[in-house]
Amino acid sequence: MEPIVIKEVTGRRQLRQFINLPNRLFKNVPTYIPPIISDEVKLLTPKNPSWEYCPVSLYLAYRGKEVIGRVAAIINTRVNERWEKKAVRFGWMDFIEDYDVFSALMNKVIEFGKSHGMNEIEGPFGFTDMDKECWVIEGFDARQNISTLYNPEYYIKFVQRFGMEIKCQWAQYKLPANQPVPPKVARINGLIMEKYNLRLLKVKSRKEIYPYATKFFHTLNDAFKDLYDFVPLTDKEINVYIKEYFPFIDLKFVQFVVDKDDNLVAFGLSVPDLNKAYKKANGHLFPFGWIHILHALRHYDTLDALLNGVHPDWQKRGVHSIYYAAMSENAIKYNVHTAYTNPQIIGNEAVKIWSTQYDATPLMKRAVFGMNL
Repeated sequence: MEPIVIKEVTGRRQLRQFINLPNRLFKNVPTYIPPIISDEVKLLTPKNPSWEYCPVSLYLAYRGKEVIGRVAAIINTRVNERWEKKAVRFGWMDFIEDYDVFSALMNKVIEFGKSHGMNEIEGPFGFTDMDKECWVIEGFDARQNISTLYNPEYYIKFVQRFGMEIKCQWAQYKLPANQPVPPKVARINGLIMEKYNLRLLKVKSRKEIYPYATKFFHTLNDAFKDLYDFVPLTDKEINVYIKEYFPFIDLKFVQFVVDKDDNLVAFGLSVPDLNKAYKKANGHLFPFGWIHILHALRHYDTLDALLNGVHPDWQKRGVHSIYYAAMSENAIKYNVHTAYTNPQIIGNEAVKIWSTQYDATPLMKRAVFGMNL
């Protein structure tokens, strides 16, 4: 058998091989959702504003001429400064079922980290928390979101064999989006809004929502600031994510709670289920991929509950219930029956709400792993 050779990605052809590897490995896996290739190119080249403060190197594993693995080595200097650590991240890691391939890739990330003075490794992470992160550790055959990582079970066996331990865990749920709002909850929500002079933002056109887009991400920065390894998004990153996410939102499922001064204090942001459309597009918007996505944006009965949070100044006042109730009411009105949550850190407020106030079904658990170097 030919030896495993690790090479750094240095050109377009290798970048294309890097991006296409999981599409080749998992093309017959029903739950795998191919990302849009042009989106991956934006993330994995200096077009991504995170590259301004993140030293990064992309690697491919070869056996002969065949690509058999990939990994990104990333040092998020802002995360390290915020959390007082010296960690190198591994991300975009995929490989055939061969421990030697996994080990060779991981050792290359460690070599990259040590060359930059790092003393620990963790992942899978992207550049920011808006990128795909954390591997499935329970529920391997469960439905994926377009914004989550797919991984087979052997990834977990290999990372544990390598000596890494779980650093943080996330949970995902399936829940009835059209669950009726109990009269008691509706009454309490009304009292909360009256007491604090709050209102749900009502918009009739996409043009009206964009002035709140930057406010949304700044509130997200504040709401998520104490979550594991989170660091606030920069203004340049925010501008990129506005362009990435807001074209896909349906105004019926944008629940923004604002105060008397029009400050955004809480948010629930859901998007139509695009899984089947992404599968049909198979990574390509053209010539026909965009048609599948456009159709899915207009005809759907399922939501991905993408992001939700409450500004720290408004937490523990029951404000979260306002946007959950609004989602349920609109789901009933527009015949949307199911919602799938994004990964939520186990123990945070959102997980408590879904597991106690909704008829939610646990879907999967995820984790990031780490070790000292």
